[in-house]
Amino acid sequence: MTHVITVSCTGFFSPGPDYRIVRGLDLNPSVQRYHLGFMGCYAAFPAMRQAKTICDADPDAVVLVVSVELCSIHVRVSNDPDTILGSSLFGDGAAAAVITGRDLNGERALQLDHFETVITPVGEEAMAWNIGDNGFEMVLGTYVPKIIDAHIVDALAPLLAHDQTLEAREYREIEHWAIHPGGRSILDKVEAKLELGADQLVPSREVLRRFGNMSSATVMFVLKEILEQPGSGGGERICSMAFGPGLTVETGLFTTVGANP
Repeated sequence: MTHVITVSCTGFFSPGPDYRIVRGLDLNPSVQRYHLGFMGCYAAFPAMRQAKTICDADPDAVVLVVSVELCSIHVRVSNDPDTILGSSLFGDGAAAAVITGRDLNGERALQLDHFETVITPVGEEAMAWNIGDNGFEMVLGTYVPKIIDAHIVDALAPLLAHDQTLEAREYREIEHWAIHPGGRSILDKVEAKLELGADQLVPSREVLRRFGNMSSATVMFVLKEILEQPGSGGGERICSMAFGPGLTVETGLFTTVGANP
Protein backbone atom coordinates (compact mmCIF):
# COMPACT_ATOMS: atom_id res chain seq x y z
CA MET A 1 0.00 0.00 0.00
CA THR A 2 1.49 3.34 -1.05
CA HIS A 3 -1.34 5.75 -0.17
CA VAL A 4 -4.30 5.90 2.23
CA ILE A 5 -7.29 8.21 1.66
CA THR A 6 -9.95 8.37 4.37
CA VAL A 7 -13.39 9.97 4.18
CA SER A 8 -15.75 11.00 6.99
CA CYS A 9 -17.97 13.89 8.00
CA THR A 10 -19.29 12.53 11.31
CA GLY A 11 -16.66 13.63 13.80
CA PHE A 12 -13.19 14.95 14.56
CA PHE A 13 -10.19 13.45 16.30
CA SER A 14 -6.44 13.54 15.91
CA PRO A 15 -4.41 11.57 15.02
CA GLY A 16 -7.21 10.89 12.57
CA PRO A 17 -8.66 7.80 10.90
CA ASP A 18 -5.92 7.75 8.28
CA TYR A 19 -3.35 7.34 11.07
CA ARG A 20 -5.42 4.65 12.81
CA ILE A 21 -5.67 2.62 9.61
CA VAL A 22 -1.93 2.73 8.99
CA ARG A 23 -1.27 1.58 12.56
CA GLY A 24 -4.09 -0.97 12.63
CA LEU A 25 -3.06 -2.63 9.36
CA ASP A 26 0.64 -2.39 10.18
CA LEU A 27 1.29 -0.52 6.94
CA ASN A 28 4.60 1.06 6.09
CA PRO A 29 4.87 4.19 8.27
CA SER A 30 5.93 6.19 5.21
CA VAL A 31 2.56 5.59 3.48
CA GLN A 32 1.19 8.88 2.19
CA ARG A 33 -2.07 9.82 3.95
CA TYR A 34 -4.95 12.12 3.07
CA HIS A 35 -8.28 12.80 4.77
CA LEU A 36 -11.39 14.29 3.14
CA GLY A 37 -13.74 15.71 5.76
CA PHE A 38 -17.16 17.29 5.84
CA MET A 39 -18.07 16.79 2.18
CA GLY A 40 -21.06 14.64 3.07
CA CYS A 41 -22.78 12.04 0.93
CA TYR A 42 -20.79 12.62 -2.26
CA ALA A 43 -17.29 12.43 -0.72
CA ALA A 44 -16.45 8.93 -2.00
CA PHE A 45 -16.20 10.37 -5.51
CA PRO A 46 -13.50 12.98 -4.75
CA ALA A 47 -11.63 10.24 -2.86
CA MET A 48 -11.75 7.85 -5.82
CA ARG A 49 -10.89 10.67 -8.20
CA GLN A 50 -7.82 11.54 -6.14
CA ALA A 51 -6.83 7.87 -6.04
CA LYS A 52 -7.17 7.68 -9.84
CA THR A 53 -5.01 10.79 -10.23
CA ILE A 54 -2.33 9.21 -8.05
CA CYS A 55 -2.40 5.94 -10.00
CA ASP A 56 -2.36 7.71 -13.37
CA ALA A 57 0.81 9.51 -12.26
CA ASP A 58 2.41 6.40 -10.72
CA PRO A 59 1.47 3.03 -12.30
CA ASP A 60 2.91 1.19 -9.29
CA ALA A 61 0.78 3.03 -6.73
CA VAL A 62 -1.73 1.12 -4.61
CA VAL A 63 -4.27 3.38 -2.88
CA LEU A 64 -6.57 2.33 -0.05
CA VAL A 65 -9.76 4.45 0.05
CA VAL A 66 -11.78 4.09 3.26
CA SER A 67 -15.10 5.78 4.04
CA VAL A 68 -16.37 5.58 7.63
CA GLU A 69 -19.54 7.38 8.73
CA LEU A 70 -21.08 7.18 12.23
CA CYS A 71 -24.28 9.08 11.61
CA SER A 72 -26.10 7.65 14.63
CA ILE A 73 -23.93 9.60 17.09
CA HIS A 74 -25.63 12.78 15.84
CA VAL A 75 -29.26 11.67 16.26
CA ARG A 76 -31.11 14.35 18.27
CA VAL A 77 -34.60 14.64 19.70
CA SER A 78 -36.36 17.45 17.88
CA ASN A 79 -39.75 18.61 16.60
CA ASP A 80 -38.17 20.07 13.47
CA PRO A 81 -39.36 18.12 10.38
CA ASP A 82 -35.97 18.31 8.64
CA THR A 83 -34.20 16.94 11.73
CA ILE A 84 -36.72 14.13 12.07
CA LEU A 85 -36.29 13.27 8.38
CA GLY A 86 -32.52 13.16 8.70
CA SER A 87 -32.63 10.97 11.80
CA SER A 88 -34.96 8.49 10.10
CA LEU A 89 -32.82 8.17 6.97
CA PHE A 90 -29.25 7.98 8.19
CA GLY A 91 -27.34 4.98 9.49
CA ASP A 92 -23.78 3.92 10.22
CA GLY A 93 -21.58 2.39 7.56
CA ALA A 94 -18.04 1.80 6.37
CA ALA A 95 -16.70 0.84 2.95
CA ALA A 96 -13.28 0.50 1.38
CA ALA A 97 -11.72 0.06 -2.04
CA VAL A 98 -8.21 -0.71 -3.24
CA ILE A 99 -7.37 1.32 -6.34
CA THR A 100 -4.34 0.64 -8.50
CA GLY A 101 -3.03 0.95 -12.03
CA ARG A 102 -1.36 -2.45 -11.85
CA ASP A 103 -2.49 -5.33 -14.08
CA LEU A 104 -5.17 -7.42 -12.33
CA ASN A 105 -5.01 -10.31 -14.87
CA GLY A 106 -8.75 -10.25 -15.55
CA GLU A 107 -9.79 -10.27 -11.87
CA ARG A 108 -13.29 -8.91 -11.27
CA ALA A 109 -13.02 -5.15 -10.69
CA LEU A 110 -14.17 -1.72 -11.73
CA GLN A 111 -12.25 0.48 -14.14
CA LEU A 112 -12.45 4.14 -13.10
CA ASP A 113 -13.13 6.05 -16.32
CA HIS A 114 -14.18 9.63 -15.54
CA PHE A 115 -15.45 11.87 -12.73
CA GLU A 116 -17.21 15.22 -12.82
CA THR A 117 -18.54 17.76 -10.31
CA VAL A 118 -21.51 20.10 -10.74
CA ILE A 119 -22.97 22.60 -8.27
CA THR A 120 -26.65 23.22 -8.94
CA PRO A 121 -27.84 26.85 -9.32
CA VAL A 122 -30.04 26.54 -6.23
CA GLY A 123 -30.12 24.42 -3.08
CA GLU A 124 -27.29 25.71 -0.90
CA GLU A 125 -29.67 26.03 2.04
CA ALA A 126 -31.48 22.75 1.31
CA MET A 127 -28.72 20.38 2.39
CA ALA A 128 -26.17 21.34 5.03
CA TRP A 129 -24.29 20.05 8.07
CA ASN A 130 -23.67 22.71 10.70
CA ILE A 131 -22.15 22.83 14.18
CA GLY A 132 -24.63 24.34 16.63
CA ASP A 133 -24.87 24.85 20.39
CA ASN A 134 -26.09 21.27 20.85
CA GLY A 135 -23.77 19.48 18.42
CA PHE A 136 -23.97 18.76 14.70
CA GLU A 137 -27.18 19.93 13.04
CA MET A 138 -28.36 18.20 9.87
CA VAL A 139 -30.31 20.30 7.36
CA LEU A 140 -32.13 18.17 4.79
CA GLY A 141 -34.91 20.09 3.11
CA THR A 142 -37.94 18.19 1.90
CA TYR A 143 -37.59 19.90 -1.51
CA VAL A 144 -34.17 18.33 -2.26
CA PRO A 145 -35.78 15.74 -4.60
CA LYS A 146 -37.38 18.57 -6.60
CA ILE A 147 -33.99 20.29 -7.01
CA ILE A 148 -32.42 17.03 -8.20
CA ASP A 149 -35.33 16.46 -10.59
CA ALA A 150 -34.80 19.90 -12.14
CA HIS A 151 -31.04 19.71 -12.54
CA ILE A 152 -30.05 16.05 -12.90
CA VAL A 153 -29.88 16.09 -16.72
CA ASP A 154 -27.55 19.11 -16.76
CA ALA A 155 -25.42 17.51 -14.03
CA LEU A 156 -24.97 14.34 -16.10
CA ALA A 157 -24.02 16.12 -19.33
CA PRO A 158 -20.33 16.85 -18.49
CA LEU A 159 -19.74 13.22 -17.48
CA LEU A 160 -21.33 11.64 -20.55
CA ALA A 161 -19.54 14.15 -22.80
CA HIS A 162 -16.37 12.11 -22.16
CA ASP A 163 -17.84 9.23 -24.21
CA GLN A 164 -19.67 10.03 -27.46
CA THR A 165 -21.10 6.52 -27.64
CA LEU A 166 -22.93 7.15 -24.38
CA GLU A 167 -24.07 10.64 -25.34
CA ALA A 168 -25.97 9.16 -28.25
CA ARG A 169 -27.79 6.53 -26.16
CA GLU A 170 -30.92 6.76 -24.06
CA TYR A 171 -30.14 6.79 -20.33
CA ARG A 172 -31.84 3.41 -19.86
CA GLU A 173 -29.45 1.88 -22.44
CA ILE A 174 -26.52 2.32 -20.04
CA GLU A 175 -26.36 -1.06 -18.32
CA HIS A 176 -26.07 -0.02 -14.68
CA TRP A 177 -26.92 3.00 -12.55
CA ALA A 178 -25.34 3.39 -9.11
CA ILE A 179 -27.38 6.20 -7.59
CA HIS A 180 -26.73 7.38 -4.05
CA PRO A 181 -29.97 6.53 -2.21
CA GLY A 182 -30.37 9.72 -0.24
CA GLY A 183 -33.99 8.72 0.26
CA ARG A 184 -36.77 6.92 -1.55
CA SER A 185 -38.17 10.10 -3.09
CA ILE A 186 -34.75 10.95 -4.57
CA LEU A 187 -34.55 7.54 -6.25
CA ASP A 188 -38.12 7.93 -7.51
CA LYS A 189 -37.26 11.30 -9.08
CA VAL A 190 -34.08 9.96 -10.74
CA GLU A 191 -35.88 6.91 -12.12
CA ALA A 192 -38.73 8.99 -13.55
CA LYS A 193 -36.64 11.88 -14.91
CA LEU A 194 -34.12 9.64 -16.69
CA GLU A 195 -36.79 7.10 -17.68
CA LEU A 196 -34.78 4.24 -16.22
CA GLY A 197 -36.08 0.71 -15.79
CA ALA A 198 -37.16 -0.28 -12.30
CA ASP A 199 -34.52 -3.03 -12.28
CA GLN A 200 -31.75 -0.45 -12.78
CA LEU A 201 -32.53 1.13 -9.40
CA VAL A 202 -32.74 -2.19 -7.50
CA PRO A 203 -29.15 -2.02 -6.15
CA SER A 204 -29.71 1.50 -4.79
CA ARG A 205 -33.10 0.66 -3.31
CA GLU A 206 -31.78 -2.51 -1.68
CA VAL A 207 -28.90 -0.67 -0.03
CA LEU A 208 -31.33 1.98 1.28
CA ARG A 209 -33.73 -0.67 2.56
CA ARG A 210 -31.07 -2.72 4.32
CA PHE A 211 -28.69 -0.06 5.62
CA GLY A 212 -30.22 3.40 5.22
CA ASN A 213 -28.28 6.43 4.02
CA MET A 214 -24.72 5.97 5.30
CA SER A 215 -23.49 9.26 3.89
CA SER A 216 -20.32 8.88 1.78
CA ALA A 217 -20.07 5.09 2.21
CA THR A 218 -23.46 4.44 0.63
CA VAL A 219 -22.61 4.72 -3.06
CA MET A 220 -19.70 2.32 -2.53
CA PHE A 221 -22.20 -0.23 -1.18
CA VAL A 222 -24.26 0.27 -4.36
CA LEU A 223 -21.22 -0.21 -6.61
CA LYS A 224 -20.41 -3.42 -4.73
CA GLU A 225 -23.97 -4.69 -5.30
CA ILE A 226 -23.62 -4.12 -9.03
CA LEU A 227 -20.14 -5.63 -9.20
CA GLU A 228 -21.35 -8.82 -7.50
CA GLN A 229 -24.48 -9.34 -9.61
CA PRO A 230 -24.49 -12.97 -10.85
CA GLY A 231 -23.84 -13.37 -14.57
CA SER A 232 -22.52 -9.85 -15.02
CA GLY A 233 -19.70 -9.68 -17.55
CA GLY A 234 -16.83 -7.38 -18.41
CA GLY A 235 -17.18 -4.22 -20.46
CA GLU A 236 -20.50 -3.16 -18.91
CA ARG A 237 -20.84 0.55 -18.14
CA ILE A 238 -21.91 1.99 -14.80
CA CYS A 239 -23.08 5.57 -14.43
CA SER A 240 -23.03 6.71 -10.81
CA MET A 241 -24.26 9.81 -8.98
CA ALA A 242 -24.20 11.16 -5.44
CA PHE A 243 -25.70 14.31 -3.98
CA GLY A 244 -24.54 16.41 -1.06
CA PRO A 245 -24.22 19.83 0.55
CA GLY A 246 -24.15 22.73 -1.81
CA LEU A 247 -26.19 21.25 -3.52
CA THR A 248 -23.32 19.35 -5.14
CA VAL A 249 -23.74 16.54 -7.66
CA GLU A 250 -20.76 14.23 -8.10
CA THR A 251 -20.82 11.77 -11.00
CA GLY A 252 -18.63 8.85 -11.97
CA LEU A 253 -18.36 6.58 -14.98
CA PHE A 254 -17.04 3.04 -14.56
CA THR A 255 -16.53 -0.07 -16.68
CA THR A 256 -16.70 -3.61 -15.28
CA VAL A 257 -13.61 -5.77 -15.70
CA GLY A 258 -13.76 -9.57 -15.64
CA ALA A 259 -16.85 -11.74 -15.37
CA ASN A 260 -18.93 -12.64 -12.34
CA PRO A 261 -20.12 -16.30 -12.41
